Amino acid sequence: MNKISLAGPVWLASDVHLGQHTEGTSEAFRDFLKLAASEAQALLLPGDIFDAWIGDDVAVVAPPWLAQDLMAIKACAAKIPVWLGRGNRDFLMGEALAVGLGARLLPEEVLVTVGPRTFLLSHGDEYCTDDVAYQQFRAMVRNPAWQSGFLSRSIPERLTLAAQARGESMAANQTKTSEIMDVNADAVAQAIRTAGVSLIIHGHTHRPGRNVLNVDGNVCERWVLPDWDCDHLEANQQPRGGWMVIDEEGPTLFDLEQA
Repeated sequence: MNKISLAGPVWLASDVHLGQHTEGTSEAFRDFLKLAASEAQALLLPGDIFDAWIGDDVAVVAPPWLAQDLMAIKACAAKIPVWLGRGNRDFLMGEALAVGLGARLLPEEVLVTVGPRTFLLSHGDEYCTDDVAYQQFRAMVRNPAWQSGFLSRSIPERLTLAAQARGESMAANQTKTSEIMDVNADAVAQAIRTAGVSLIIHGHTHRPGRNVLNVDGNVCERWVLPDWDCDHLEANQQPRGGWMVIDEEGPTLFDLEQA
């Protein structure tokens, strides 16, 4: 398995879902990047930083909202190491984007060592095995042949297809139970066994927090990173978002109010 060793503190954030209509979230994320650049030794972004990513060539002709967010990531990467992970929304991020931002790409699953602690990091969607339809879709869009065919289309065509896929996904999710869209306990346990760790960190499920589980008689932890939304809120809802800091003391979650 791929391995990364970093000096702490290391910061992690995922599921920011930046897009054309996320002005508030984008502003909060840019503030977060400035804070990370001044206080973290490295920043890991394991997936769904963007609500959709249709190919690295979009960065060359980026609309103003995207250009501003990319510049903020690049400015952070100029000060500390930044690693970009691919989620279920931005799985088409590639080496060209990473190089252009001065960042690096995270493997799909990676062992990260910070001080005395080693943990397994991923986006997390691969553990949602009860959602059979999604796993079939996931396998299709990660097939190199499918990606090559999609990327050969024009940018307008890709934007249209991405919007259609998102609409179909949202409609399908209305009929799924929350349990189906959460991680499968056996899949998580097997990932822990394979990696040989007692700590796993991921995003994707939008259920932030610490979960304790028993794997083969060993007490293990599964931490879920927060999702972000400062724009599409119902009445009385507070903006949400946050990140994790890992140092020699272990993981700690922070929310946007602490930015």
